[in-house]
Order: sequence, then structure tokens, then C-alpha cells
Amino acid sequence: MYAKALAPEYQGALSSLSVNSSLADVLAEGTDRLRAAERAGSQGEVARSGLAVAEAYRRLGHIEEADRAWKASYRAARSAGDVGAMAWAVWSGGTLARQRGSLALARRLLTHAAELGKRGDDIVARGYSLAGLAETGRIQGDYEAVRTLHEQLLAEARKRGEARHTVWALEGIAQIHRNTGSYDTAFAMFEEAAAIAAQAEDQRGHAWALRGMADIVSLRDKDADRALALLSEAELTCREMKLSSALAYNHKMRGNVLYRAARYPSAREYYETALAEFRAMSEPRGTALSRLGLAKTLARLGQDPAVTAAELDELRGELDRIGLRHAREMVDAAHEELGISTRERMATR
Repeated sequence: MYAKALAPEYQGALSSLSVNSSLADVLAEGTDRLRAAERAGSQGEVARSGLAVAEAYRRLGHIEEADRAWKASYRAARSAGDVGAMAWAVWSGGTLARQRGSLALARRLLTHAAELGKRGDDIVARGYSLAGLAETGRIQGDYEAVRTLHEQLLAEARKRGEARHTVWALEGIAQIHRNTGSYDTAFAMFEEAAAIAAQAEDQRGHAWALRGMADIVSLRDKDADRALALLSEAELTCREMKLSSALAYNHKMRGNVLYRAARYPSAREYYETALAEFRAMSEPRGTALSRLGLAKTLARLGQDPAVTAAELDELRGELDRIGLRHAREMVDAAHEELGISTRERMATR
């Protein structure tokens, strides 16, 4: 049995907030508490309220505001001599860097956050920072390098009965299995993550697990309608909690499902929607993946092969810049899938 999921990033006067609190509510209450702490001259509370504000801004896709907020939280924590709060602020900054596609910076910040968590004797901050490092490596495609860390964090989360981290670790390992072709194992882990998240009332984790299940149902079972139903269920949570990034990834996955089912006009619509959402958030990974899906869809709808080749070549360079190995392999696979010839690729140079 798992206890109800907690949100340790909501601290101090905001510790009563739920993991399922609307991000708009978190931002409003966090801002109010932050202003009150500033008036009272309580730097520790400024740091902890500022962390919630930074996380709300990040998850809402307000990148510049999130960047200012985590840095202000760190300065306040340092002024208060609160090493644990410093760790949380740097964790938030590292998570934001990963979201923005600055993966080398994310690694540096998350490594520093883990060190601060250890020095400040905040095992939760250290655990979240190590989890962030594992997720960054997984996104880059360094599966062998981070698989052991994922499994270690999963074992620790299960031992402590931490539902939220158990769900996160299960989803991360499941994604590795999915990307390496072990669909049955991936689905079982996504399914377990969904069950634990539902039991622990972790709506965000549940929505991400449903997205993973939908992907496998589409890939393995070729059941587009069931996959779309799972995504519809997840979308309700994304909209209720205003999870901008999760909603954009949900829409991109809808595009994937529809593309695999050869429903190209509908796929185009969802890829275009996701692309606009990711661009509004300045989220380069999601932007690149949506562009890839859209390029493949337009090719299926009769676009000039030379135009498709130019888009794929530009995407290859962008993904190399970000450092996304698996996504780069997807671009190479798209050339083969679409039959883009060397002559067509050379014509774009």
C-alpha cells in the first residue's frame, strides 16, 4: 500500500498544498506568501515560497518567470544560510534547464543540487536531484548510464513507500524499455505506475502513465481507438491542473497515434497544435519532436520530398545541438521510412 502522494516542493507556509493543486492556485497563493515573507524580512520563507512560485511558472510554461523565481529563491536561501532550501532552488533551476533543452547545464545544476542536499541533510532534495540527473540522461539516450540509477531510485522509493517517486521511476524505466523495443515490459511498468498513482491520488503521475500506456497500445497492439481513449482520460487531468507541458506532450502523442493509424489529416492537426504549444513554452525537445511528426505527416500527404528532406536535415542538426541521441535516431529512421533519397537530400544543400 502507498500513502497519499505528497508534494515536497511546496514548503513552509505552502506545505498544506496538494500534489494535485491547480498550478494557477499554487502560483496565486505562492505569490501572496512570497510577498508577505518579503515584507516580514523572512529570507527562509522567501526561499521556500519562491520555490513553489518557480515550479508553478515552470509547469505552466512561463520560462522567463520561472528562471527569475528559482534564482531569487536561491539567493534568499543563501542569505538565510539554509542549505536545504538552496538545494531545492538549484533542483528547480536544473529541472527548468532540462525543460529548455540545456541538458549540459541541467546536469551541472542537478549535480550541484544533489551535493547541496547531502550537505544540508535533506535526503528528499538529494533524491529529487538524483532523479533529475537520471531523467536527463534517459532523455539524452544514455540508457546504460542511467538505468542502474533509475532502478536504485525505484528500490529506495518502494522501500520508503513514496508513491510519487515510485511512479516517476517506473515511468522512466518503462520509457527505456519502450525505446529499446521491450514493449510488454514497458506496458506492464506503465500500468503499474498508473495503478500506484491512482491509489496515491497522484493525478499528474497518473496522466503521464496513461500517456505511456497509450503509446504502447498504439505501437504494439495497433489499437488507435483505445490509445486515443487513454489520452483523452489523461487530457482531462492536464486541463484541470493546467499542466501545459504534459498537455502539449499529450497532443503530440495523439499525433503519433493518428500517424501510425494512417489518419494523416488528423495527425497533422495535432502535431500543429503541439508545435504551437511547445513553441509558446520555448520547449526545444517537444518542438523538435513535433516538427519531426509534422514533417513525416506532410510527406504522407504529398509534400515535395526535397522540402521534407530539408526539414529532416535541419532537425538532425537541432537534435545534435540539444544532445538527444534517441530523437536523432528517429530522424535517421524517418529518412528510410519515407524513402528520402540521397539525391533529394543533396538537392537541399
